[in-house]
Amino acid sequence: MGRLPQKHYLCKQNNAAGRAPSAPSGGKKLPIMQLFQEDNVRQGRIEVICGSMFSGKTEELIRRLRRARIARQRVEIYKPGIDTRYSAEDVVSHDANSIASTPVEAAASILLLAGEAQVVGIDEAQFFDEGLVEVCGELANRGKRVIIAGLDMDFQGKPFGPMPALCAIAEEVTKVHAVCVRCGALAYVSHRTVADDRRVLLGELEEYEPLCRSCYNKVQESDGQGPRPEATAR
Repeated sequence: MGRLPQKHYLCKQNNAAGRAPSAPSGGKKLPIMQLFQEDNVRQGRIEVICGSMFSGKTEELIRRLRRARIARQRVEIYKPGIDTRYSAEDVVSHDANSIASTPVEAAASILLLAGEAQVVGIDEAQFFDEGLVEVCGELANRGKRVIIAGLDMDFQGKPFGPMPALCAIAEEVTKVHAVCVRCGALAYVSHRTVADDRRVLLGELEEYEPLCRSCYNKVQESDGQGPRPEATAR
């Protein structure tokens, strides 16, 4: 085997002795931990958790945020001020699991409030304005991990608020499913059971039921509306 170049030979010698590689001639010697940190620069990313009502979106959001806190990361959680069903401030799942959050009225407020956070959680994203897409992109560009939960469709099966665009720009999209209350298949949409045409209607089991595509189309036919080619909630 030919002789190794001097630089490579020095590295092998230092490693064999349990020492970090020497800095280049004339350069400042870096602590070994700093060398590792420079190779592990934090990268921002966007994760979206979407699905119908009663599918476990908020539950999954809380689980990820709690894991981030266990890892001693700085976590901040935001939700739309309009959502006061379980709590005016906390993010609360249908199973009554909760985590403290900050209610905000506009997406731009999140950008102002999340300065020191390493992980940013956003619940009920469908209720925010379209500016949320730009806000989440900017947060990720700043090196933050952004985790978003929200309804992908409203009670008529139509894409809801900023969710479609958020799914498009996310590095990771997780679609979770409820169970159809009529046949047990995977639910497709949150069917509204009360007579109200407003797109945003906060409610629970008294106002909505998760249905699969087949059962939803049957309900539409029985109501005289005919099957819908695509499926809206809250």
